[in-house]
Amino acid sequence: MDLKESCPDKLLDAETAIAKIKNGSRVFVGTGCGEPQHLIRTLVEDLNMQDIMIYQMLSWTFSDYVDDPKFMKRFSLKLFFISASMRKAAFEGKIDYIPTYLSQIPRYFANRRIGLDVALIQVSPPDKFGYCSLGVSVDITLAGMQNAKMVIAQVNPRMPATWGDSMVHIDEIDYLVPYEEPLVEAVPSFKNPEVADRIGFYVNQLVDDGATLQIGFGHLPNTILQQLMDKRDLGIHTQLITDAFLPLFEQQVITNRKKTMLPGRAVASLCMGSEKLYQYVDSNPMFYFRSSEFVNDPTVIARNDNLISISSALEVDLTGQVCTDSMGHLFYSGIGDQVDFLRGSAMSKGGFSVIALPSTAQNGKVSRIVPHLSEGAGVATTRGDVNFVVTEYGIAELSGKSIYQRVMELAQIAHPKFREELIDVAKSRHYIFADQLPPSQDDLIFLEGYKNRMILKNGKTVEFRPLLPSDEFATGTSFTHCRKRPSISVFSTK
Repeated sequence: MDLKESCPDKLLDAETAIAKIKNGSRVFVGTGCGEPQHLIRTLVEDLNMQDIMIYQMLSWTFSDYVDDPKFMKRFSLKLFFISASMRKAAFEGKIDYIPTYLSQIPRYFANRRIGLDVALIQVSPPDKFGYCSLGVSVDITLAGMQNAKMVIAQVNPRMPATWGDSMVHIDEIDYLVPYEEPLVEAVPSFKNPEVADRIGFYVNQLVDDGATLQIGFGHLPNTILQQLMDKRDLGIHTQLITDAFLPLFEQQVITNRKKTMLPGRAVASLCMGSEKLYQYVDSNPMFYFRSSEFVNDPTVIARNDNLISISSALEVDLTGQVCTDSMGHLFYSGIGDQVDFLRGSAMSKGGFSVIALPSTAQNGKVSRIVPHLSEGAGVATTRGDVNFVVTEYGIAELSGKSIYQRVMELAQIAHPKFREELIDVAKSRHYIFADQLPPSQDDLIFLEGYKNRMILKNGKTVEFRPLLPSDEFATGTSFTHCRKRPSISVFSTK
């Protein structure tokens, strides 16, 4: 469609379009790699813009300006999630963080709890019917534009056209600003590859063929996905698609054939990655992009049988409480999609959740398995919501376990040098018996060589493994529900 012929009155340059925004406006900006960079830069550079309140989920371009005192006097940033580029500004109190579940944000726009005057979005060029695509950023961007009084869209030929709820007609847009530029690229760097590989090794043991996965963004999720190349017929229902998924698609590890909801389609809300990823999703009918109130709705998530939610954390205490969004009093990231998917996976038939994290931080100086969460740390996930916790030292299963059992399960996957200290604190708080021996300080990965599986005639899988300290509280033969297909794990007999 030729915009000059079809809607010449809507076609403006960025300066003219931004000038339509009134001082004191509440402005929504599209998410992450789909954010309209040209419109953002023009907004900031227009010195007539004063007292502007910005709402955004993941922010990149604004990080170029937050250290400028003049910018901070004119703009107020309210973010639903703190990206790595905004972390320093968050620590310094230059931005405001709104803690909430992703599934709820569109509702806040719709009921005017968060009123929006303007939405700045980025779209692909319209097709012959006048439909543009929100491309790699549907998430809360769709709700933001639907509930804003005025919508200004940067029309970028580099924006992929994606399938699903991403289509927006030019009649829904007030002003169109053609401007071509590369999309934001976000590829996490790899940290502690040996630790990440070992965590991925243990997560691999929990993922069966045919499972449907949710997994987040970062170097650890990327490594975990690399460890799943031996699986078959995996499905995807997740908030975010990254480059780490590409080998799994290309090798047909991810087929989505076994999904019970929207089989054959990878359901997601947004993409963050490289140009290669953006080209892969462009007009690819395998991908079905929906808004966050759908993708992250626990009742929708639960319609996927065998849904495994894999997310990360900053620290986990000995009772199973999880902190994800703050380092003590310092806000670090956000609640994001973790709680939505943990609760959805718990309701999924055969589904469960995994919290994966390295056992230590600060170059091994502090334990991430802690007696209690740091002062000021927020409880994003309650102890009642946690199922599996995985570090490079093994798997702790907390669901249905008592505090005694949780302490032992978590202590034995903590770094060996912190295990005795954790047990001593647990004893002082009467979490465990006063004469309880701490787990061995040895690295028990050698025990993996003693594990074995046997498939029974009824299709169930029996797993055999050596006895661990946390098994002390079980009596007789211990059975546990095992993930995707009907199975039991036989730990020991007495």
